[in-house]
Amino acid sequence: MKRRAFSLGLVLSLTGCLSHHQGPLPGAPKGATFEVVKGTRVHYTDEGDGPPVVLIHGFASSLGTWTGVKKTLAKRHRVIALDLKGFGWTDRPEGDYSPKAQAELVLGLLGALGVEEPFAIVAHSWGSSVALQLALMEPKKVTRIALYDAWVYEEQIPMTFLWSRADGMGELLIGAFYDERPDDKIAIAFHDQKYVTEELIETVEDQLSRPGTKAAALAAIRGQRYEDVQKSYPKIGVPVLLLWGREDRVTPLEVGERLSKDLPNAKLVVYPACGHFPMIEAVRPSTRDLAAFLAEGLPAAAPAKVEPPKEPTKAPEDEQPREPAAEPGATP
Repeated sequence: MKRRAFSLGLVLSLTGCLSHHQGPLPGAPKGATFEVVKGTRVHYTDEGDGPPVVLIHGFASSLGTWTGVKKTLAKRHRVIALDLKGFGWTDRPEGDYSPKAQAELVLGLLGALGVEEPFAIVAHSWGSSVALQLALMEPKKVTRIALYDAWVYEEQIPMTFLWSRADGMGELLIGAFYDERPDDKIAIAFHDQKYVTEELIETVEDQLSRPGTKAAALAAIRGQRYEDVQKSYPKIGVPVLLLWGREDRVTPLEVGERLSKDLPNAKLVVYPACGHFPMIEAVRPSTRDLAAFLAEGLPAAAPAKVEPPKEPTKAPEDEQPREPAAEPGATP
């Protein structure tokens, strides 16, 4: 018994001090854009013109989630994607990592980028809780919300995360196991295992190895407390599109069905043979549905005044209408 107690104490002493990190991370890509928001160096991309759309990734992920989506949306929107605090190439400082704190970070970034008009939000998984917080905090600024496989209820929190709320236990669990077996964890998120490539696994391993990542992940886990805020979801009256993988084992379809009832102006779209990442496994249909949903909120363009030609003419061959190019494939 004494030996077991000693062993547990030794493990706790080795994993009890997870260190944060602030400032540039080693290996950051050249040309990456950053903005300092409340002392946090935030990595973001800003593409296209038009009404703004903000893309928010999920837990243990990054703005790379939206690779297959951004190009399509940027045809009609200003598309701003960011790495939330603690993830991607954004800082991992000490502090609050709750959805509310992340929502404040998003608002701070938009202010720094000069976004003054109302905006739409597209979010995935845990990022959906940030999106809903934004809508509750600033209801007049949010025009539309699209959520992929949302993680927004207290009942979704796994036992490991609940245990991690306790001082010492969280440091032990995250310190020892957070970066273990990433291939198995990734496999759970996909229905079709062809997406679980060596390149993807190496990318995830690289993200997990960045300084301060474990401490930031634990802070984000401890910030996932939805008991009170989930009671306010029915107050969100803007149009909401819920995009869901039918075979999602991370956030099962029943969560989407519940959320579609809690949000008064929500529509649920389900994609067969698809797991937790419809923007990857069902990139074409889900991106088509997302673009159409966001287009519904755009003002109708005034019809152009066309003067009839004096004589019938035929457009040159290189001006004849063509079929639109197919949507590109997506990588995480």
